[in-house]
Order: sequence, then structure tokens, then C-alpha cells
Amino acid sequence: MVDVGRRLRLRVSAAGRPLEGPPLLLCNGLGASLELWQPVRDALGSWPTVAFDAPGVGGSDVPRYPPTMRGIAGTVAGLLDRLGLERVDVLGVSWGGALAQELARRHPDRVRRLVLAATSPGLIAVPGDPRVLLRMATPLRYWSRPYFERVAPVLYGGEIRQDPALLQGQGWHRSLHQVTARGYLWQLLALRRWTSLPWLHRLPQETLVLAGDRDPIVPLVNAKLLAARIPRADLHVVPGGSHLFLATRADEVVPLITAFLGADAAAADPSRAASCSTRRSTMH
Repeated sequence: MVDVGRRLRLRVSAAGRPLEGPPLLLCNGLGASLELWQPVRDALGSWPTVAFDAPGVGGSDVPRYPPTMRGIAGTVAGLLDRLGLERVDVLGVSWGGALAQELARRHPDRVRRLVLAATSPGLIAVPGDPRVLLRMATPLRYWSRPYFERVAPVLYGGEIRQDPALLQGQGWHRSLHQVTARGYLWQLLALRRWTSLPWLHRLPQETLVLAGDRDPIVPLVNAKLLAARIPRADLHVVPGGSHLFLATRADEVVPLITAFLGADAAAADPSRAASCSTRRSTMH
């Protein structure tokens, strides 16, 4: 656990080995704990990453009052201070994509490059299937594995419908460190008046926008909107990709991410790569 001030501690996990470039900060989706990054981290190998449970999620403390997205971005900047990280690349998925955008806006000197996956510009966005969004109003899918396995094929779509092992693995990871009811509500409320559309054109970071064309939660048009509004953005569409494409097709998508971030950094010192082993640890 890392104390970030204001009586708030965040559960943090660091993995990989130091490179010449900045580490990759992982901002997760609504209600999701850092364990759900495991498929991405496995595909990244020794690439250095920092993941955390958002306030109210997993092992992190629950704020007394509902924070704004701006406030959560400030908390994450404070976390970087505590970890001694001056600059990071940021990967945000779904709700975490909104947080990544806000962090890049509020603290542009701390964010080198930005990867936005399965996310949208917030309030002024094209909504997903209403039946799907209604199921997302509750964190029950994190509390009950049978319920998750029943609703996940409809909720997330794509590959998870045809792969029972993938479905069970996702359910198991979600049950390890659950979101609290209040923490989940706080995350929802952080989005209630948040939108990035008025200022996306001012984001200075090189940005990679990733989206699946079979995402029932965040329709593809939102990714196209992000890529069109961010000056230095490129869009990559994952054919047949669901809302969970980052996890279900990590071996396909992660190489795109590392190439964008600068794969030359990973190979900058082959002798060091041979002598260093991958580190995966949780900070308490």
C-alpha cells in the first residue's frame, strides 16, 4: 500500500525491469482490480509497468466523499510522486481511459505517450447498448462469479462468448479483490459530468487509440472521435474485438503498444536484458 495523502492509500503493483524510457502506467476499467492486467503484463514480458487499484477498488482505500475525475488524476499524480516517477507512458482502458485523458490534460509534463483502449470522451459520447449499460450500473459481476459468467457474453461480446476457459479465468481474477459498493458508485459519479471533447484538441501527447469493432459497451465511433480530435493520434481497430480485446487478444495488441511506445528501448541493452529477470511484486 502506498500512502498518497488525505488518509488515502492505494494498492500498487510494479512489474518488469528498468528501461531507458519511462514505465507504463496502467489505468484500469470500472470496478476492476490490478489482477485483470495479468494477460497484458504477460504479453509485455519484462516491459516495466505500474498498476494500481483505483480509490474504492480492490485493496485501495475508499474515499469518504465521491471524488471528481480531476481529483482522481491528482491522486494518481501524487502516487507518481511517492514512487519517484517523474514521467510515465499511460495506458487507460474503458473508465481508465477517461482517467488517462484527464491525467494527460492536468499533468502534461508527467505523461509522455498515451494509449487509449475501449474508451470514450465521456458525457458527450455515443452510448453503448442500453441493456448492457443497465447491467453495468451494479458491481454484481465482480461479486458473483456465476452471475459474471451468465452476463459476460452479452455484456462484453466478442471472443469471450466462444471461450469457456477465458470466461472462467476472467471470473476468477475478478473475484480476487472486489470493488466495494461505495467505491463503485464513486467511480460512476466521477463520470457524471466529465467530458474531454472541449479540450482533446489541446492534448500534446502522441496517442494511440485502440478499439474493437464489436464492443457493445463503447461503440467504435467513440474511438474515431478521439482519434479525430487529438492532434497527434493514430487509430487502430481490432477486427471482431470485444470490450475486453486488450485481455482476450493481448498477444496481438500488445506488440502494437510496445512499437508505439518505442520497442528500441526494450532492446537498448541486450546484455542487461540477459542478466535481469522479470520482477513482479505488490507494494503493501
